Amino acid sequence: MSERFELIPTPLAGLHVLKRKPLGDERGYLERMFCAEELAQFGWQQPVSQINRTLTVKKGTFRGLHMQRPPYAEMKLITCLKGEVWDVAVDVRKNSLTFLQWHAVILSAENKCSYLLPEGFAHGFQTLTDDVEMMYCHSQRYMPIHELGLNILDEILRINLPLAISEISGKDRVFPMLDKEFSGVNV
Repeated sequence: MSERFELIPTPLAGLHVLKRKPLGDERGYLERMFCAEELAQFGWQQPVSQINRTLTVKKGTFRGLHMQRPPYAEMKLITCLKGEVWDVAVDVRKNSLTFLQWHAVILSAENKCSYLLPEGFAHGFQTLTDDVEMMYCHSQRYMPIHELGLNILDEILRINLPLAISEISGKDRVFPMLDKEFSGVNV
């Protein structure tokens, strides 16, 4: 049981939504964004290695689907600080019962939810508003040589985006499509 977070399970084992529980009064509130002790009970066992912040200017932009392979597989805690996103995670864990299944949630500053992704999940989001700011806590540092990307338009994944894609990076656009030989990653 956590004083500052409510754990909301998803249909994919290990993938959770964390609802933050701010403490407030007439002055405003204090909202805990990360607590190693409390999140350890939800599977976060390593120190935070990196914290990144992004700004995405245009509604409909898609970023992702990104992850890192072992030995730099990472947990991520993803939070929307401003605006609103449709945030999606894809299970690519080898031998998982939900292999290549995806689950999406709405993250916004107003709903006070974060996405807690275990190792072995690719992640991406589509902005539902202009000027979206996101914050990511990572359990591993970024290692480009261990990066794996999935293509959001891959017909094997059948991800149904809420909006037409208005912007996508060149790197994300050319991630290869999966083939029947893709067996996932060991984590």
